[in-house]
Amino acid sequence: EAYPSCTVTNVQFCFDVRKLMKLDAERRKAMKGRLYFTTKAQKEGKIMIKTHPCARIFCCRFCGFEQVDAEQYYGELEEKLTDEFNAERNRITLKRLDMAFVTFQDERMTAVILKDYSHIRCRKHPQQSSVTTVVKSHHWGVCYAPAPSDIIWENLSVRGTSWWVRFILLNICLFVLLFFLTTPAIIVNTMDMFNVTQPVESLKNPIITQFFPTLLLWAFSVFLPFLVYYSAFLESHWTRSSENQLTMHKCFFFLVFMVIILPSLGLSSLDLFFRWLFDTHFLDEANIKFQCVFLPDNGAFFVNYVVTSSLIGTAMELLRIPGLLVYTARLCFAKSEPERLHVKRSQAYQFQFGLEYAWTCCIFSVVMTYSITCPIIVPFGLLYMLLKHMVDRYNIYYVYIPTKLSQRLHVAAISQVMVAPILCMFWLLFFSVLRLGPTRPVTLFTFVVLLSCIIFSFFGLCLKKLQPRKPSSYQMSDQSEGAFNDVERSSVSSTPNSNLFVATVLQEPELSLTPAASPAHQSYGTMGNHLEPAEDGEDGGLQSFETELETVEGEYRSGPVMESQARYQ
Repeated sequence: EAYPSCTVTNVQFCFDVRKLMKLDAERRKAMKGRLYFTTKAQKEGKIMIKTHPCARIFCCRFCGFEQVDAEQYYGELEEKLTDEFNAERNRITLKRLDMAFVTFQDERMTAVILKDYSHIRCRKHPQQSSVTTVVKSHHWGVCYAPAPSDIIWENLSVRGTSWWVRFILLNICLFVLLFFLTTPAIIVNTMDMFNVTQPVESLKNPIITQFFPTLLLWAFSVFLPFLVYYSAFLESHWTRSSENQLTMHKCFFFLVFMVIILPSLGLSSLDLFFRWLFDTHFLDEANIKFQCVFLPDNGAFFVNYVVTSSLIGTAMELLRIPGLLVYTARLCFAKSEPERLHVKRSQAYQFQFGLEYAWTCCIFSVVMTYSITCPIIVPFGLLYMLLKHMVDRYNIYYVYIPTKLSQRLHVAAISQVMVAPILCMFWLLFFSVLRLGPTRPVTLFTFVVLLSCIIFSFFGLCLKKLQPRKPSSYQMSDQSEGAFNDVERSSVSSTPNSNLFVATVLQEPELSLTPAASPAHQSYGTMGNHLEPAEDGEDGGLQSFETELETVEGEYRSGPVMESQARYQ
C-alpha cells in the first residue's frame, strides 16, 4: 500500500530457536546411540554401559558407577528428548521475534525501500499506509540481509538493551583482566622473581639465552588472545562475519599493545602506560630512560620474535595442539562408543579468519614498524608471510570445514593494515626526536609525513563509512555432506528460495531411520573414518546410520544453485 511499485514475494519471521536447536542436537545424538546399540545387541546380546561422564576416566569397579542397558537407556533418552523437542516446536510460534526477512521481486524494489528508510536518521518519515500507526513502521530499522549460512540463528533472540549490556560488561571485564593484570611482561617478571629462568641463563648458551625470553613472550602472546577470541562467543553476535570481524579488531589492537607498544616503551602493562601518559609526576619517581628504547638490542628482540613466530608459530598451527587437547577431553568424557564416534566425526571446525587475520596483521605491523630502524627484520618478515600463507592454505583446504563469510571482513582486514605504516612513522619520529633533536629538518619532515598519513587514513575511512552499503551478493550452492556436526546443521540454512531465511530446525520433517548398510562418507577435516578391519563389525552400524542421516538431511538442506544473484532485505 505504501509502495505500490514494489512486490513482496516472501516474508519469513524470526523465532527464538535457541532451546529448540539444543534439544534437536541432543535428540540426534540419542537416536544415533539407540541405532548403534540396537544393531550391536542383535549380534552380541544385551549390552551394559556406564552413563556417567567420568566413567571412562575412572574405569575401576570400586568407583560405583551404575551400569544400565544401553539400548533401553538411549531409547528412553531419545523418547524423552523427542517429546521435549515436539513440545518446544509447537510453542515456537509464541516466541516470535520482532524481526523478519522480506524478499522483493527484484533488486530495484529493494533499493527503493532501503533508501526510503535510510532517511529516518534525518528525522524524515518513510511513506505511510493505513496501518502505519498500528505497526509503527517509522520506528523500523531496515538493512540488507546477510547470507543465510552466515546467520547464527540461536543468537537472534539476544538483542536490544540486553545485547549491549552483555557486550559492554564483557569487554570491560576483558580490558581490566588483560591489560592491567595479565600482560606477558608481568608474567615474565613474576617468573623472574621466582628464578624460573635462572637455570636457562646458567647454561651460558647465547642461542638459548637470546631466544628464551622471546619464546616466553610468544607463548604468552598466543595464550592471552584466546581469551579475547572466546569472549566473542559470549557476545552473541547475529552473524559469523560480524563475530569474526570484531574478534579480528579486538585481537589485533590487543596484540599491537602487547607485542609492539609496551615492550618498545619499556613498560610492563597499560597501567604504567596510562600513568606515564597522564601523571605529571610519574617520570620524576619512575626509572624509565627513553634514550634506551631505540637501542639496537631492542630491534634484535623483535627480530627474534619474528623468527620465533615464523618457525615455531607456523609449526604449532600445523600441529594444532589446542585442538588436539579439546578433542582428547571430549573423547575422555564421552559416555559410550556411539558418542566417541560422534566426537571423531564432528571434530572439524570452521577456519577462524578473525583470529588469523589479527595474528598476520600483528606480525606485519612488527616488521613494518622496525623496517627502517632495524632493516634486518624485513627478510624474516617475508619468511613469516610465506610460511603463514602455505600453512593457512593447507589448513583451509584439508583441515577446516568450508567457511562462507561476508567480503566486508576481508575488506576490513585490508583497512586494518594501515595501522602498520602509521606505527612505522611514529617510531621513526621518536627515533629522530631522541637521537637528533626535535628541531632538525629530518624530524620536522617525519612529523609532516606522519600527520599526512593520519589525515589521509582518517579521510579514507570516513569516505568508506559515508558510501551507501551495497547488498550482499551470494549464490546458494549445495553444502558438502558429512562436514558439519549436528549443531552446525541446525544453524545453516541452504534450502530452496521459499525457505531460505528459516532455521533448518524449523523446516525439517521428522526423521525415521532404519538400519542400512552404506560406507561411511569421508570428508576433509574429519577423523575416525578409517577403522581397523576388526572394528568394522562393531562400528559399521553407527557409521551407516550417520551416513543415512546425513543423506536424509541433505535432501532438505540442499537446494538447487540459484541462476541469478538475489538481493534480500
